[in-house]
Amino acid sequence: MKVAILGANGRMGRALLEAVDSTQGISLGATCVRETSAYLGQRAGQLVHLDHDADTEITTLTKDTLLGCSVVIDFTLPETLEHHLAICAEAKTPMIIGTTGLSSTQRDCLDSYAQRLPIVFAANYSVGVTLMARLCQVAASRLADSADIEIIEAHHRHKRDAPSGTAMLIGEAIAQQTNRNLETDGVYARHGDMGEREQRSIGFSTIRGGDIIGEHTALFADVGERLEITHKASSRQTFALGALRAARWIIDKPAGLYSMENVLDLKDILSF
Repeated sequence: MKVAILGANGRMGRALLEAVDSTQGISLGATCVRETSAYLGQRAGQLVHLDHDADTEITTLTKDTLLGCSVVIDFTLPETLEHHLAICAEAKTPMIIGTTGLSSTQRDCLDSYAQRLPIVFAANYSVGVTLMARLCQVAASRLADSADIEIIEAHHRHKRDAPSGTAMLIGEAIAQQTNRNLETDGVYARHGDMGEREQRSIGFSTIRGGDIIGEHTALFADVGERLEITHKASSRQTFALGALRAARWIIDKPAGLYSMENVLDLKDILSF
């Protein structure tokens, strides 16, 4: 299976290059960067050390670029998403998308293209985070009537969106389970006299600093006890390997918008 990696010079792009290089049965079909990148025309092996595919030329994304590629993996920026979707739809190449911070318009665009193309979209491709979201639903089903729910996330200083896509994924999972709506029940900032906490609210706290890969905690705080469900990523390889797992899974799927829960077949796991 040959994969095309978009944004190959970025932090996740480089992690994906390394993951492809070390994964049996997957090879590099295309290495793509933006049109203004200084890496254009260079070799993939100049981005990271590669045992295989080191001589693959770094190019921009076009329909011709995708010839022979089985799937595209995109962890780039929201503003490039529609352009990438259009090219992949024209080439009829499935996509694995990990871009976060999408606007409602960009989400609508994603939904529209998913009617023509098989797409896995996830804010986080870690197996552990996917399980964490389901565990949070289990906890919320038993504790949400009395416990206060807070989500704390931490990332490196370069991350642009806040709260993180993963924090929102966890919050949405809890909101869905408890018949809440993050548009009305989500609290994203606290300053000054805000009055007492609304019991139905779901609070989000954001930390940015250093080289933190990603840490997320869902806190269920009740009187006399609290439950904390935490996931900590120590390497971007966990996300890259999860994306490759999704890439293998999507190859024979019909058009549609899928999640990591679909990839991991969690529908009937932890049912309650």
